[in-house]
Amino acid sequence: MTSSAEGVLTTHTGSLPRPGELAELMVARESGIANEESLARLPGLVRDATQQVLTRQGEIGIDVGSDGEQGKIGYATYVKERMSGFDGEAGALSLADLDDYPEITAQALDGLVTATPSCIGPVRYTGGEALAQELKELREAVDSAGDGAPSEVVVTAASPGVIAAYLADQYYGSHEAYLGALAEAMRTEYEAIVAAGFVLQIDCPDLAMGRHAQYAGATVAQFRHAIAGHIEALNVATAGIDPDRMRMHLCWGNYESPHHRDVDLGDIVDIVMTGRPRGVLMEAANPRHAHEWQVFEDYSLPADKILVPGVIDTCSNYIEHPQLVAERIVRYARTVGVERVIAGTDCGFSTFASFLPVHPRIAWAKLGSLVEGARLATEQLRAPRGSSRAVEFSA
Repeated sequence: MTSSAEGVLTTHTGSLPRPGELAELMVARESGIANEESLARLPGLVRDATQQVLTRQGEIGIDVGSDGEQGKIGYATYVKERMSGFDGEAGALSLADLDDYPEITAQALDGLVTATPSCIGPVRYTGGEALAQELKELREAVDSAGDGAPSEVVVTAASPGVIAAYLADQYYGSHEAYLGALAEAMRTEYEAIVAAGFVLQIDCPDLAMGRHAQYAGATVAQFRHAIAGHIEALNVATAGIDPDRMRMHLCWGNYESPHHRDVDLGDIVDIVMTGRPRGVLMEAANPRHAHEWQVFEDYSLPADKILVPGVIDTCSNYIEHPQLVAERIVRYARTVGVERVIAGTDCGFSTFASFLPVHPRIAWAKLGSLVEGARLATEQLRAPRGSSRAVEFSA
């Protein structure tokens, strides 16, 4: 992972809005209504969209970018296309905050289309050839963009725990056995991404959103015990990968809702930080979690970790003022050290192909505000010692 003591770098969580034609075709394929002629156009549309988002990120000034997940129907459910053992329908994930306020469920999840089959047989990774082709084409797109691409590129992948949350087990009989099988299968994908020269981002909403989804009836202690097992599975799956080539994303669910059932960061941060990836991305801009920078005043960030707090919300169409973005960045810099902070977004801007809580044009404008806010924060961090704007660099 790239980090810098010279200035605040910028990144985002992975998914970016897909062109309308691509998103519509992906949804049609997911719904089983796309014809063969349309499906034949899909690979070309994905390649073109990937090239476009790489170039646009470079133009805006994003330092650590991604392929925008242009070829994925959803950040977690895409795996059903790459592994055997899944069929049928598991049903929608239950979310306790929406269960408490069912009148806003349709609004909160408007546009979300994704199939969620169950695990009905042994899980095996069968998508190696397709993955290799995807990574090859991404490398070609990055090389083609040259200096116009972000300086470093991330490829996202689902954690064993979040796969288990969406694609329910009807075969293994125990959560631990299912997690173990998923970890072994996903090891193939994780290692291939890093071997191709990209940074691996493992998406782990199970470590936070899981509290009000799978474990809404559990105590905090029980939830902590559960996610310790999820971290163990993740660590086993990534045992052969340099932690410096990985980051993990902590998420409470990228949808606009009350979120009053969210687990507090302070209740889980110590367990989360036992994950092997060096970088930890987390929601830090939305109204439910913007205050949690204070957690790091009491909790000492492990020396081998870099924080990537979200300083841009991904559920609202507000475009954050760059000065607010800078203020959020500086809070973290003062708390954990400038060189241990990269400015990010709360989550992706299109975690599912058809799910766009933020309008695409506004999503790109928000990324522009992120870059400008990081520039302003860097100016403050470089202010002369003794200045009221100065921030001390940690050793």
